[in-house]
Amino acid sequence: MTYTSPKLLTFEEFIAEYGDNTRYELIDGQLRDMEPTGLHEAVAGNIAGRNYVEIFNSNLKWLIPKTCLIKPSAAEATALRPDVIVLDKAELSKEPLWQKEPIICNGNTIKLVAEVVSTNWQDDYARKVEEYAFLNIPEYWIVDFRGLGGLQFIGNPKQPTFTVCQLVNGVYQLQQYRLRDTISSDVLPNLQLKLDDIMHI
Repeated sequence: MTYTSPKLLTFEEFIAEYGDNTRYELIDGQLRDMEPTGLHEAVAGNIAGRNYVEIFNSNLKWLIPKTCLIKPSAAEATALRPDVIVLDKAELSKEPLWQKEPIICNGNTIKLVAEVVSTNWQDDYARKVEEYAFLNIPEYWIVDFRGLGGLQFIGNPKQPTFTVCQLVNGVYQLQQYRLRDTISSDVLPNLQLKLDDIMHI
């Protein structure tokens, strides 16, 4: 993870300068270069593809936008850019910015977010767990396919880990899955998914 700007940015400055650049997000006014690699993007694409198939097969009125920012209401200078986001079409009419920008402000619009862990793993395992829970997002997936997270998050020895965070009374309950484990999702209960599947590139 790199901090590319010595000065703090407002949300509006970030949108004007970096809103269309999928490399960057803003956390507490600090510009984050997400440094995506080809493998990172392939894993994110696999997750989005499998989710889309399940959404289609279940006849759900949800969508997965190509790019999307989340503006948490409690954080003034923050714009989060999840690797995968599932939105409820019925809630989009209540979004104040959606008609002009792919920006979500209301947690009720979001059914699920997924982050593919890279060098900024601290944000994925700590900061975003709090932000997404505060937004009342029902499910948050942390996909650590390279086993980069800290030992307190993925154990010792480090290994590829898929963490499903499910919201219970405003707090995420975490369930970890390793290679060959079948992943369980409350949001997509019929989804047949293993970490191995999305790592096969």
